Amino acid sequence: MSASGQKLTPETPPEAALRAIAASCRADLAKYREIVLQSRRPIGIHQARVALRRLRAAFSVFRPAVDNPEVRALSAEAKWLAGECGPARDLHVFLTESVTDVPPVVKRVGARLAASHLERARAALGSARYEAFDQRLRAFAGEPVGAEVRGGLRLDEFGRHVLDSRHAKVIRRGRLLDKLSEEQLHRLRIGIKKLRYAATYLSPAFASPAAKPYIEATVRLQGALGALNDRTTAARMLADIATASRPSEDTALPLKVLARQAASGEKRRRRKLERTWKEFRKVERFWRA
Repeated sequence: MSASGQKLTPETPPEAALRAIAASCRADLAKYREIVLQSRRPIGIHQARVALRRLRAAFSVFRPAVDNPEVRALSAEAKWLAGECGPARDLHVFLTESVTDVPPVVKRVGARLAASHLERARAALGSARYEAFDQRLRAFAGEPVGAEVRGGLRLDEFGRHVLDSRHAKVIRRGRLLDKLSEEQLHRLRIGIKKLRYAATYLSPAFASPAAKPYIEATVRLQGALGALNDRTTAARMLADIATASRPSEDTALPLKVLARQAASGEKRRRRKLERTWKEFRKVERFWRA
C-alpha cells in the first residue's frame, strides 16, 4: 500500500503508483508547511524537507516510465523549495546532534542565523511560487490514469528493472571500499539513498518478506555513509557561523573546538561503514526472491 492509502499491487501501472506517492508527499508537505509558517518547532522544517526529498526521489525512481515536461518542472520546483528549507534544517541538526557543549557565543550567533534561515524558508513556503507549485502538484496527483496506461507496463516488471540497475550501481561504486576517496564515498552515499527510495516505493509490488531487511540494510548503510560526511557538513556550518559573527563576538576559538569535535571518531565511523557494507552485501534482493 502506498503512503497515500492506495493499495499498490504487482499489476499497478508505474504512473498510477507515482501519482499516489505524489499525493502522499503533497499532503505531508501541506501539513508541515503550516507548522513552519505558524511556529518555530523544528519538526516543521525537518518534515517539510523530508516530504520534498521523498517527492523528488519518487520522480527520479519513476522517470524511466513517466518522464515529461510537467514531471521535470515539478521536480525542479521541489528542488528549489528543498534548497530554501535546507539551511534551517542543516543548522539545527548540526547544533543539536552533530556537536555537544556548544559555547554560549556560538549558540547566540547560531540562534540569530537560525532565525534568518527560518524566515527564508517561510518566505518560500508562503510565496505565490509555492502556491502555483502546489496547484500543479495537486493536478498531477489527481489526474486519472488512462486505459492505455492501465494495460501497459506493470509495477513489478518496472520495479525489477529499476532495482537491478540501482543495486548494481551501488555494488560498483562500493568496490574497494577502504580505498574510496571522499568524493567517491559521496557518490556511493547518493547511490544508496536512491536505492533505498526505490526499494521503499517499489516493494509493494513484490509482497516479499525479504523487503523489510533489505530496506533496513540500505538505511543503515546510508546512515554510516552520512556519518562520514558529517565533517564536510560541519565545515560548512562552522563557516556560516563565523561569517554571521559580529566583531564583538569572538567565535574563532570556540569554532575550532567544535571543528575538532565534529571531525573526531573517523576510525570508528570507518569501521561502522565496513560492517554495514558487509551486511548490505549479504542481504537478499527481495525483487529476485
